[in-house]
Amino acid sequence: MGMRKETKNGIGNELKLVLFCAVIGMVSSLVFWLFLLAVQYGTKLLWEVIPVRTGRWYPLILCSAGGLLIGILRRRFGDYPEEMTEVIDGLKKNGTYPYKKMPVLLVAALLPLIFGSSVGPEAGMVGIIVALCCWAGDNLRFAGKQTAEYSRIGAAVSLSVIFRSPLFGILQVDADQTQETQGEAVKPDMKPILYCIAAGAAFGCFYLLNRIVKVSEGFPSFERIMPDTHDCVLSVLYLICGIILGLFFEYTARAFKMIGDKLPPILKELLCGVLLGVIACLLPVLCFSGEEQMGVLISDYSLYMPFAMIGIAFLKIAVTNMCIHLGLKGGHFFPAIFAAVCLGYGLSLLIFPGDASHATFAAAIVSAGMLGFSMKKPLAVSMLLLLCFPMNALLWIVPAAALAAFSGRYLNK
Repeated sequence: MGMRKETKNGIGNELKLVLFCAVIGMVSSLVFWLFLLAVQYGTKLLWEVIPVRTGRWYPLILCSAGGLLIGILRRRFGDYPEEMTEVIDGLKKNGTYPYKKMPVLLVAALLPLIFGSSVGPEAGMVGIIVALCCWAGDNLRFAGKQTAEYSRIGAAVSLSVIFRSPLFGILQVDADQTQETQGEAVKPDMKPILYCIAAGAAFGCFYLLNRIVKVSEGFPSFERIMPDTHDCVLSVLYLICGIILGLFFEYTARAFKMIGDKLPPILKELLCGVLLGVIACLLPVLCFSGEEQMGVLISDYSLYMPFAMIGIAFLKIAVTNMCIHLGLKGGHFFPAIFAAVCLGYGLSLLIFPGDASHATFAAAIVSAGMLGFSMKKPLAVSMLLLLCFPMNALLWIVPAAALAAFSGRYLNK
């Protein structure tokens, strides 16, 4: 009788665990959808409605005011949002995340995006979802005490929804590395099942919500690539250029971090806002995460000079690191992909003037090289790039990302 009761309790606990992970997925997608909705309406208000009655230098005033506001809030409530790696590393180390600061996390993640900062939403959203999961793990009776496990599942699912790639989240978060917390950890053989349930619930919920009110759909998709002999030979050049862009990302990140560390709070954010405002007046393509600009690039590539696109690629990386390390913080994946695609298009049109059939292949290899060098996770990079590149591009993206990751590990020794 005892064994039967124990088995029954075990099955009941597993069913509750399945239910809880499904709820995690749905809540993650709901929070992300609401967040994107707020970003969409906030951006439209600040950049489309109000500017109708203002002058040419309105972006300078707006971004400066945004930088000042963000600096004051950061001085008062703390340095949020944290970068995605900081959130995940802190969760693995401490087994929890400070969910009592949820309102601060929401505002801190929202403001840089609506004020035009050249960052993506993933950093702020991961912190918010992880905080929600930690709250649930600590306060809901059927959640048990496996807070870190649930939070890693939530972080992985939120990343998957953000980047529309079910496998990217689990590869980036490394949810298979379990840390024992206050209770018994989730069984290893249950993790893939739980993640699939959470991811399925998240994608289904996000699809239904997007049918109600359409929010950002991420990067536009490239058409199927058909590389020829010339493309295959030039792939070495594209890979090297992607690695160079990755090096540039690392060096500019270090440079702006040194500057940011020496500046006092508020002044740092205000300076970043002023600089971003000047950039918005002169080169607005460098503002925001790069999703809408990518669509314009794909449809109107013939309007741009090759050297202009190459220049935009490097400037976009510099502006993104400026925003991240001078206070208007957020994620770097979306801007990095946009920059890599610009570089790939520029190189392709420089070599094959007027022929865009080679451009997508060049953009794919440059993106794989840049992100592989920076992230050192070839499989995660490959899943991430499915956000905009077709499935058959993986035949070239996977080896390119692996070679770039190897180069990154070698050069960073």
